[in-house]
Amino acid sequence: MNIPIQKIITLLEAEFVGNPKEAIIDAVAIDSRSLQNSSTTLFFALVGPNNDAHSYIKEVVEKGVQYFVVTHIPEGCQGKANFLIVNNTLEALQHFAAYYRSLFDFPVIGITGSNGKTIVKEWLNFVLSPDYNIIRSPKSYNSQVGVPISVIGINEQHNFGIFEAGISTVSEMEKLEPIIRPTIGVLTNIGSAHDEGFSNTDEKIKEKLHLFDRSQILIYEKNDLVETLIPAAISTFSWSCTAPDADVFLTKQRSTNNTILSVRQAKRQFEITIPFHDEASIENAISCLLVLLYLNYDVVTIQNRMELLYPVEMRLKVKDGINNCSLIDDSYSADFQSLKIALDFLESQKQSSNKTVILSDIFQSGLTNEELYSRVGQLVVANKISRVIGIGATIAQFENQFQNCITFKNTSDFLAQLEQLNFENETILIKGARSFQFEKIVAALEEKTHETVLEINLNAISHNLNFYKSKLQPNTKMMVMVKAFGYGNGGFEIAKLLEYHQVDYLGVAFADEGISLKNAGIQLPIMVLNPESTSFPAIIQHELEPEIYSLKGLKAFLKIAEQHNLHQFPIHIKLDTGMHRLGFEADTIQELIQTLKGNQRVVIKSILSHMATSDAEEHKAFSLAQIRLFEELSNQLMQELHIQPIRHILNTSGISNFPEGQFDMVRLGIGLYGVSNDSEEQKYLENVSTLKSVISQIRTVPTGESVGYGRRFMAEKPTRVATIPIGYADGIARLWGNGVGYVLINKEKALILGSVCMDMLMVDVTGIACAEGAAVIVFGESPTVIEMAQKTHTIPYEILTSISQRVKRVFYRE
Repeated sequence: MNIPIQKIITLLEAEFVGNPKEAIIDAVAIDSRSLQNSSTTLFFALVGPNNDAHSYIKEVVEKGVQYFVVTHIPEGCQGKANFLIVNNTLEALQHFAAYYRSLFDFPVIGITGSNGKTIVKEWLNFVLSPDYNIIRSPKSYNSQVGVPISVIGINEQHNFGIFEAGISTVSEMEKLEPIIRPTIGVLTNIGSAHDEGFSNTDEKIKEKLHLFDRSQILIYEKNDLVETLIPAAISTFSWSCTAPDADVFLTKQRSTNNTILSVRQAKRQFEITIPFHDEASIENAISCLLVLLYLNYDVVTIQNRMELLYPVEMRLKVKDGINNCSLIDDSYSADFQSLKIALDFLESQKQSSNKTVILSDIFQSGLTNEELYSRVGQLVVANKISRVIGIGATIAQFENQFQNCITFKNTSDFLAQLEQLNFENETILIKGARSFQFEKIVAALEEKTHETVLEINLNAISHNLNFYKSKLQPNTKMMVMVKAFGYGNGGFEIAKLLEYHQVDYLGVAFADEGISLKNAGIQLPIMVLNPESTSFPAIIQHELEPEIYSLKGLKAFLKIAEQHNLHQFPIHIKLDTGMHRLGFEADTIQELIQTLKGNQRVVIKSILSHMATSDAEEHKAFSLAQIRLFEELSNQLMQELHIQPIRHILNTSGISNFPEGQFDMVRLGIGLYGVSNDSEEQKYLENVSTLKSVISQIRTVPTGESVGYGRRFMAEKPTRVATIPIGYADGIARLWGNGVGYVLINKEKALILGSVCMDMLMVDVTGIACAEGAAVIVFGESPTVIEMAQKTHTIPYEILTSISQRVKRVFYRE
């Protein structure tokens, strides 16, 4: 991209404020946190329901960006950069992307549907890439923002495009169609996703079909409803496994691992084999087949390429590595666009200042190798990468584009030299094309633990955070609780994500939790809610901020503050307004005031209290009384001490149920992790934690035999029993055994038989198609921790925080 700023000003009909000198824009950005922004980047300040990028423009200017598309110039930024003022920055971004798309004339596939868009896109890229320089949507970039960002990635060397488009309500596709402007349309499966955004299925299909208004052809599964809604002007190419009058008719023959498809098109018949047997994968593969048929590929080429289709990994995973390293596993793709995304993710999740990238040859960039690796080298410098390890014949030729770089001919050569590379105390991004088998590198560098893992969905955490942010007044701050190892999910990784999202405070229960976060590099202020007086020196040393809840504790801290010659060290005053657990009661307020008056050793950063029944409608009057008492007591402190601290009383349930009690800040806890006490609110939260294991062994227990300790299960018929390597030492309550609870295997419920053991449990897999080594869902979408809590007479908090540290945490982003 090389577009004069004057051209963009005219295109967007923007009011320009700044230095009128000529500039050439070569990149577009929307993320203020990216290290890839430069003086020739055009930054669009997007405004969303929870964040306004105008608030971060000052920081972006400090990073060297000079050109911004804004709705207004933020205070303090006048004269410090150049501004293109428009009415709506998202519409401006979309308009710019549509213009940029119009500069290129080559075939473009547009994909939409309820399910399968990303899989079909990745498979089409795989089967077509030997013949074209392809630009495609990175990951699942299919939204109102993701589509323009994807299309802006086109360059002069590309000669084929594949973009996906997703919508959640009416009038969205008409904005995406001019940006993608597909010549070939693919409609995938129509399901229930986003049904709430449309009045009925007809309306949803009509909206999706708008993507193909100017397409030369539409590929779809033959369907009576869809066909009544396709405009007559659109040419179609249909397939079916049930309707012989489709353009392409197929029959399926499944085996254990493969499916043979018999294909009939007009007078031509042939067979192809695909390495899948589930219905969704078969449908997605057929969509790819029809594209190849439409493009007139010969049968042998189609057979050879379709047989090599592979499971698509759409996650960036964070894993614990050897020697105190952390790994970011992106080992199945290597293209320029996804590299930029992975480097941003590396920055958001780095656990060390030492950052290493292990990178294979990069394919399908649309650039000459010289230009490609020059740009990759610039990315590496911008992202402050400590060392680069290149694997592949091509990247080895351009080793001089990188500082501190070593290259290997292939993955085997790298693994042979692994011990000499001294991986220690660093964050490692592992990014390679599938053909390089970088999963072997991940396996070699990953810390070895047992096969049970707790997967943490970072996208879901971001979604839940934004859900609760949407309930706040614009100026209300957010403290997020990461105590108890992030409610069992992982302290540092979640804290790092929250820091990336620029929350205002983190909260921990004890000093050692805060010290761990500070030692790991977290810069956010951290409040310690239950500090012991013996921890005060460590709190001071690590610049944590203690909650003070008693006169005894206050006097002890002031004594240590004097010994350390502190000046205005931040503390937080806890008031007891009815919880009767910790805090200053009303009759101690005056003595508290007298103790603090004139004392310069500390400064009251906030005043807080804790609600006892914010989730209970029947105790609403009590909760309101707590809020009133908190206001009264905090006002007394503020007036007599002449201070203006942050005030906060609301927890997760309080955020939803008592908006009048927001004061200056709220404290988000269990809601961040996808759990609400309100069944209606629960529908809007996303599941964060999925506990997974595998089947260790399967046996058939004869009639009359028993299973487990105490013979608590007796087989009344021959029973197929699977043993799972997880037990009460891992956090699975014994109450969940004896037929009360279940696990999910191949999407089917398998009841727990007999007692839960310390390290194992046994389940009934009679009638379930599974083998040793098969995946097991212990909790997640089903069963949920809420269901487990109800059946074991506890609360979701206990379920989550009971998962032991020997269970490996794997963090991923879709």
